[in-house]
Amino acid sequence: QVQLVESGGGLVQTGGSLRLSCAASGFTFSTYSMGWFRQAPGKEREFVAGIGWRSGFPSYADSVKGRFTISRDNAKNTVYLRMNSLIPEDTAHYYCAADPRQLRVTDDYHYWGQGTQVTVSS
Repeated sequence: QVQLVESGGGLVQTGGSLRLSCAASGFTFSTYSMGWFRQAPGKEREFVAGIGWRSGFPSYADSVKGRFTISRDNAKNTVYLRMNSLIPEDTAHYYCAADPRQLRVTDDYHYWGQGTQVTVSS
Protein backbone atom coordinates (compact mmCIF):
# COMPACT_ATOMS: atom_id res chain seq x y z
CA GLN A 1 0.00 0.00 0.00
CA VAL A 2 1.43 3.34 -1.06
CA GLN A 3 1.72 5.95 1.64
CA LEU A 4 3.05 9.49 1.69
CA VAL A 5 2.97 10.96 5.16
CA GLU A 6 3.80 14.63 5.62
CA SER A 7 4.89 16.19 8.89
CA GLY A 8 6.52 19.34 10.20
CA GLY A 9 3.82 21.89 9.53
CA GLY A 10 2.64 24.37 12.10
CA LEU A 11 2.24 28.00 13.06
CA VAL A 12 5.23 30.29 12.62
CA GLN A 13 5.80 34.03 12.61
CA THR A 14 6.84 35.99 9.55
CA GLY A 15 10.53 35.46 8.93
CA GLY A 16 10.55 32.09 10.63
CA SER A 17 11.48 28.68 9.31
CA LEU A 18 9.98 25.22 9.10
CA ARG A 19 11.13 21.93 7.67
CA LEU A 20 8.52 19.66 6.17
CA SER A 21 9.15 15.95 5.82
CA CYS A 22 7.41 13.37 3.69
CA ALA A 23 7.94 9.72 4.50
CA ALA A 24 7.18 7.37 1.61
CA SER A 25 6.40 3.68 1.54
CA GLY A 26 4.87 1.11 -0.77
CA PHE A 27 6.81 1.98 -3.90
CA THR A 28 10.41 2.26 -5.06
CA PHE A 29 11.07 5.74 -3.75
CA SER A 30 14.52 6.11 -5.31
CA THR A 31 13.09 5.87 -8.83
CA TYR A 32 10.34 8.47 -8.38
CA SER A 33 10.36 12.21 -8.84
CA MET A 34 9.05 13.97 -5.75
CA GLY A 35 7.20 17.24 -5.51
CA TRP A 36 5.77 19.63 -2.97
CA PHE A 37 2.56 21.47 -3.75
CA ARG A 38 0.41 23.80 -1.72
CA GLN A 39 -3.15 25.01 -1.69
CA ALA A 40 -4.41 28.08 0.09
CA PRO A 41 -8.11 28.64 0.86
CA GLY A 42 -9.96 29.71 -2.25
CA LYS A 43 -6.98 29.11 -4.50
CA GLU A 44 -5.89 26.34 -6.81
CA ARG A 45 -3.20 23.91 -5.84
CA GLU A 46 0.19 25.13 -7.02
CA PHE A 47 3.64 23.68 -7.52
CA VAL A 48 6.19 24.68 -4.90
CA ALA A 49 9.28 22.54 -5.49
CA GLY A 50 10.31 19.29 -7.09
CA ILE A 51 13.29 16.99 -7.24
CA GLY A 52 14.16 14.21 -9.62
CA TRP A 53 15.13 10.74 -8.54
CA ARG A 54 18.82 11.56 -8.84
CA SER A 55 18.44 14.76 -6.79
CA GLY A 56 20.04 16.90 -9.44
CA PHE A 57 18.58 20.15 -10.75
CA PRO A 58 15.63 20.69 -8.41
CA SER A 59 12.88 22.99 -9.59
CA TYR A 60 11.19 25.78 -7.65
CA ALA A 61 8.27 28.10 -8.09
CA ASP A 62 9.42 31.68 -8.55
CA SER A 63 7.62 32.69 -5.37
CA VAL A 64 9.82 30.47 -3.21
CA LYS A 65 13.19 30.59 -5.01
CA GLY A 66 15.98 31.50 -2.63
CA ARG A 67 13.82 30.77 0.43
CA PHE A 68 12.84 27.11 0.10
CA THR A 69 15.08 24.10 -0.45
CA ILE A 70 13.94 20.63 -1.45
CA SER A 71 16.06 17.59 -0.74
CA ARG A 72 15.67 13.85 -0.54
CA ASP A 73 17.24 10.96 1.31
CA ASN A 74 16.72 7.82 -0.72
CA ALA A 75 18.09 5.67 2.11
CA LYS A 76 15.29 6.95 4.35
CA ASN A 77 12.60 7.14 1.66
CA THR A 78 12.01 10.73 2.69
CA VAL A 79 11.80 14.07 0.93
CA TYR A 80 12.17 17.36 2.75
CA LEU A 81 11.22 20.96 2.20
CA ARG A 82 13.19 23.49 4.15
CA MET A 83 11.30 26.78 4.27
CA ASN A 84 13.09 29.93 5.38
CA SER A 85 12.01 33.57 5.53
CA LEU A 86 8.38 32.57 5.63
CA ILE A 87 5.75 35.17 4.79
CA PRO A 88 1.98 35.15 5.29
CA GLU A 89 1.51 34.38 1.59
CA ASP A 90 3.13 31.00 2.24
CA THR A 91 0.16 30.00 4.40
CA ALA A 92 -1.38 26.92 2.83
CA HIS A 93 -1.88 23.20 3.08
CA TYR A 94 1.29 21.58 1.79
CA TYR A 95 1.19 18.28 -0.05
CA CYS A 96 3.87 15.80 -0.96
CA ALA A 97 3.54 13.95 -4.27
CA ALA A 98 5.38 11.21 -6.12
CA ASP A 99 5.55 10.31 -9.79
CA PRO A 100 7.56 7.74 -11.75
CA ARG A 101 8.06 10.07 -14.70
CA GLN A 102 10.51 12.89 -15.24
CA LEU A 103 10.30 15.78 -12.80
CA ARG A 104 7.30 17.95 -13.60
CA VAL A 105 5.72 21.12 -12.26
CA THR A 106 2.15 20.19 -13.14
CA ASP A 107 -0.02 18.54 -10.52
CA ASP A 108 -0.58 15.27 -12.38
CA TYR A 109 1.54 13.29 -9.95
CA HIS A 110 0.66 9.68 -9.39
CA TYR A 111 0.62 9.52 -5.59
CA TRP A 112 -0.35 12.15 -3.04
CA GLY A 113 -0.15 12.56 0.69
CA GLN A 114 -2.81 14.05 2.94
CA GLY A 115 -0.84 17.19 3.52
CA THR A 116 0.26 19.31 6.44
CA GLN A 117 -0.87 22.81 7.32
CA VAL A 118 1.55 25.72 7.38
CA THR A 119 0.33 29.00 8.83
CA VAL A 120 2.50 32.11 8.85
CA SER A 121 1.36 34.91 11.09
CA SER A 122 2.13 38.55 10.36
